Amino acid sequence: QVQLVESGGGLVQPGGSLRLSCTASGFTFKSHTMSWFRQAPGEGLDWVSDINDGGGSTYYADSVKGRFTISRDNAKNTLYLQMNSLTPEDTALYYCSADTSRAIAHMGGEYWGQGIQVTVSS
Repeated sequence: QVQLVESGGGLVQPGGSLRLSCTASGFTFKSHTMSWFRQAPGEGLDWVSDINDGGGSTYYADSVKGRFTISRDNAKNTLYLQMNSLTPEDTALYYCSADTSRAIAHMGGEYWGQGIQVTVSS
């Protein structure tokens, strides 16, 4: 069965850091573009970042550029999102997503995780 499981979320103070992980199973992880999305309470789903199958190309939303870093370890079937200099505006439910097409992955991929909460507050 296809499964994506996010971990590493929680409560952090403004200016702090968190690293999210997304572990994949049931499909060929190394052949998929991977993406992070987030949804704040009462808001729509926003794209955050993409990484290509080999990990050599990364893309970021303007709101997180310079603060977040996406990476992957294909040997471990794991996607990461390092989040630094966090602000309350980063508070959201974060999802990882996968697709064989980067264009489709950018809009929302074939496979999705369950989501994990990140709360930035004093």
